[in-house]
Amino acid sequence: MIDETTIFVGGGGAGHAEAQRMLLKYGNRHGLVAGATGTGKTVTLQTLAEGFSAAGVPVILADVKGDLAGLAMPGSDAAKLHAPFAERAATIGYALSYGAFPVAFWDLWGEQGHPVRTTVAEMGPLLLSRLMDLTEAQEGVLNIAFRIADEEGLALLDLKDLQAMLAHVGQNAKEIGLRYGNVSAASVGAIQRQLLVLEGEGGARLFGEPALALGDMLRRAPDGRGQVNILAADRLMAAPRLYATFLLWLLSELFEELPEVGDPDRPTLVFFFDEAHLLFDDAPKALVDKVEQVARLIRSKGVGIYFVTQNPEDVPDDILGQLGNRVQHALRAFTAKDQKALARAAQNYRANPAFDTETAIREVGTGEAVTSFLQAKGVPGMAERTLIRPPASRLGPISPDERAGVIAATGLQAKYATAVDRDSAFEILRDRAERAARAAAEAEEAEERKAEDEREFARARRYEGKAVGRSSAKRAPRASRSDSIVETFGKSLARQLGSQAGRTLVRGILGGLFKSR
Repeated sequence: MIDETTIFVGGGGAGHAEAQRMLLKYGNRHGLVAGATGTGKTVTLQTLAEGFSAAGVPVILADVKGDLAGLAMPGSDAAKLHAPFAERAATIGYALSYGAFPVAFWDLWGEQGHPVRTTVAEMGPLLLSRLMDLTEAQEGVLNIAFRIADEEGLALLDLKDLQAMLAHVGQNAKEIGLRYGNVSAASVGAIQRQLLVLEGEGGARLFGEPALALGDMLRRAPDGRGQVNILAADRLMAAPRLYATFLLWLLSELFEELPEVGDPDRPTLVFFFDEAHLLFDDAPKALVDKVEQVARLIRSKGVGIYFVTQNPEDVPDDILGQLGNRVQHALRAFTAKDQKALARAAQNYRANPAFDTETAIREVGTGEAVTSFLQAKGVPGMAERTLIRPPASRLGPISPDERAGVIAATGLQAKYATAVDRDSAFEILRDRAERAARAAAEAEEAEERKAEDEREFARARRYEGKAVGRSSAKRAPRASRSDSIVETFGKSLARQLGSQAGRTLVRGILGGLFKSR
C-alpha cells in the first residue's frame, strides 16, 4: 500500500520509540546523507530509496560498490543480518516485511544494464570542458566548434563527430579567427589529446544514439510504486571525472525537460548523488555555480537531490545551505582538522536539549544517525538520534542470472541494446572533403589537358612556318629527280638539232631504231 504523506526512516527519542518520518511534500527540498566509511550510509540510502519508491516516486541512484542491486530482490529470513534487523525492527516498532522493488539497471558499458548514451551536443561545451579539464583558452575553442557546428547544421552525436569538427576548425583557423577570435593549433591539438584520454576511459560509450529518454527513468510499476533506476558505477569510478560529469549532465537534462510543478504533494523524482565529493573536487567556479543553480531551481520541477558523502564539508556551503533533510552518521575526529569539521557539522543542526549534537555525531553506532527533517511550513526539525529502519529488499549484490532477468523484464532492451550511427558531422565533413578532393583532382586534370593542348598548338605553328616561308606568293611544285633528267636531255637534244653534226647523229639513231624493228 502506498503511503502518500510520509516516509518512515527509523525510531528516535527515548528508547528509539518515537517514529522519525520525512514529509513527502518536502522531499524535493534536497538532503544530505553523510558519515565515515562503515557507519551505515549505504543502508540508509537503500532505505530512503525504498521509501520513495513505495510512495510512487521514481528514484535514480549510482551503485558504486555493486551492493545496491539487492533492491531488485526481496530480503530473506535466512540472510546473515536477518536476526539483527529483526531486533532493530522490534526496537523501533517497525513491522519487518521483506519484498523487492521495481528496478531498472543502467550501465555506461552496457554490460550490467541497459546502455546509457547521450550526444555530444546534449552534453554541451561547459560540461565537456569540465570533463576534459580544459583551460579557458581551450574551452573557448571548444565553444567556437559548437557554434560553427550549429550554424552549419553539423550534428555532434559522438566523439568522432567532435574530433572531425575540431579538425575542420583547425584547418580553417584563419577564416574562423576573423569571425570568432584566435584559434590556435596548440589549443585544437590539446583538446584532441584530451578526447583520446576520454575515449580510453570509456567516454566513447557514453556518446551516441539512441540517446537516453528521461521518460524511461520516470516510470511507475503497475502497483503504483516508482521505478528505482540503478546506474552501475563500479567501473565508472575508475574515471571519477566522467562519473561526476555524467550525473551532473543527467541533473541538467532533468532541469531542462521537466515541467514546473510548484510545491507538489510528493517529488516527481529523487536523485541520490553518491560519492558527491567527486563532483566538487577541483571544480572550477563556473561548474560549482551551475550545480548551485540547478539545485536551487530544480526544486520547482519536483526533483529532490540527495548528496551522499563522507563529510558535510565535501559539499560547498552555498549548496549545503539548501539541503533541508539530513541524516548524519558517525564522524571520526582523530585530528584537529577532523574535530573542527565535526564541530561545524553539529552547527548545521537545530539543537536538541536532550543531548549534545556534536557528542552524538561522534558516538552514534553503525545503523544509527543524527537526523533532522523538515517539518510543517518547512521548519527544520530538531536533531534526533535515530535508529535507521532495516531495508525490506536484499542487502548486497545479486547474481548475474538474477540481474539478467530484471533487465529483460523492463522491456527496454530492444530500444537501447543496439547503437545507431546516422550521418552526422563526421560523415558530412568527410563527404565534403571527398567532394573537394575530387573537384581539385578534376580541375588539375583539366589544367593539364589545357597545357598539353597549348603545347601541341605551339608545335603545329612552328612546323607550318617553315613550309610556308615568309613570301605570300605560291611556289610551283618541286620536280622529281626523273623529271629533271628528261628536261635536261630534251634541252640538249634541241641544241644538237641546231647543228649539222647533231642532225646527222639523230638520223643515225633513228635509222638504227627502224632497222631493229
